[in-house]
Amino acid sequence: MTFHSFQTLPENPQPLRINWPTVAFFAGIHALALLAPWFFSWSALGVTLLLHWLFGSIGVCLGYHRLLSHRSFKVPRWLEYAIAFLGALSLQGGPIFWVAGHRLHHAYTEDEYKDPYSASKGFWWSHILWIFYPRQEFFNFECYQRFAPDLARDPFYHWLNRYFWLLQIPVALLLYALGGWSFIIYGVFVRCVILWHTTWFINSVTHMWGYRSFESNDNSRNLWWAAILTYGEGWHNNHHAYPHVAKCGWRWWEIDVTWWAIQLLKILGLAKDVNLPPANAVSLSS
Repeated sequence: MTFHSFQTLPENPQPLRINWPTVAFFAGIHALALLAPWFFSWSALGVTLLLHWLFGSIGVCLGYHRLLSHRSFKVPRWLEYAIAFLGALSLQGGPIFWVAGHRLHHAYTEDEYKDPYSASKGFWWSHILWIFYPRQEFFNFECYQRFAPDLARDPFYHWLNRYFWLLQIPVALLLYALGGWSFIIYGVFVRCVILWHTTWFINSVTHMWGYRSFESNDNSRNLWWAAILTYGEGWHNNHHAYPHVAKCGWRWWEIDVTWWAIQLLKILGLAKDVNLPPANAVSLSS
């Protein structure tokens, strides 16, 4: 990624217009998730928690975020593809879309026009409204692909970026075979809604509330409950201060479940060149 490619973003883009099909899609998924009380079972709840971790912690946090967006460690290509596939199953967009947007977020954190989910525009904008009022440079493939050129050159990521949403169909069919409609309601709709909002909390609340361990040119914060819900991503000030470090929770009590998975991959010889916190890092408490 060259810095020049970031400079092509407009300083004052065209007025925003709401995308009603997108609103209808998210509203429909949320409405179906509300059926959960009528389809409850402990096994269905277990499916929700399992898939939230598998698609969220492994697919999004470890894969889309720490591996693909920041390249904070390396794994064999086959494993990278498998982890990215899990990220696509989260229904948070294809890998090129997700990575491009996140890299822009770091390049222009909280900039009103250049950060796709800028917290400077308020909680609801950074949490969800940025999706309902899409801007072409962030949502049109021909525009955003230049912000993730390493992925855009790869045919597999092209395919995954285009067809990620279709992957919910085999997931739903498998869940139906295992547990009927209860597993579909919980394993698809409830899981999607919870995973969406826990991910969006990192865009919104961790730029508003919490404590700061490091000086950074933004309002990023470390927020304990957001870290619990997102397997370690809530230690957001640590991450913004050192975005290419694979570990988000630095202190012993800053629980980072995703980091545990990276450590396991390292022990198994599957993760290499893992970026660790620098020895000369200076915290605000120093």
